Amino acid sequence: QVQLVESGGGSVQAGGSLRLSCAASGYTYSSNSMGWFRQAPGKEREGVAIIYRDVGRTYYADSVKGRFTVSQDNAKNTVYLQMNSLKPEDTATYYCAATRGLYLGVPPRKDAFDYWGQGTQVTVSS
Repeated sequence: QVQLVESGGGSVQAGGSLRLSCAASGYTYSSNSMGWFRQAPGKEREGVAIIYRDVGRTYYADSVKGRFTVSQDNAKNTVYLQMNSLKPEDTATYYCAATRGLYLGVPPRKDAFDYWGQGTQVTVSS
């Protein structure tokens, strides 16, 4: 049974930083895509930062470029999202997601991802 477990969310003031972690268990795919989506109240779930493991590339939404960094630790089967210079508009529930196989779509489509975490809340106050 595949599980993605997020941690690291919380509340922070604008300009602050948080690091999210996503630990994967139940599978050992090395050739897939894995990363982070977010969903704010009343808005669609959007791709934030994705690692395309097959080709070693990353995707970042324009709104987070230069502030967020996605990384992975293959030995721990864990993906991280370092979020710096946080803004109130970054407030959302952040979800870890992974595909079962090869996926290179840009921007990433949420319906292409097979596995999802339960979500972790990030709240940025002004």
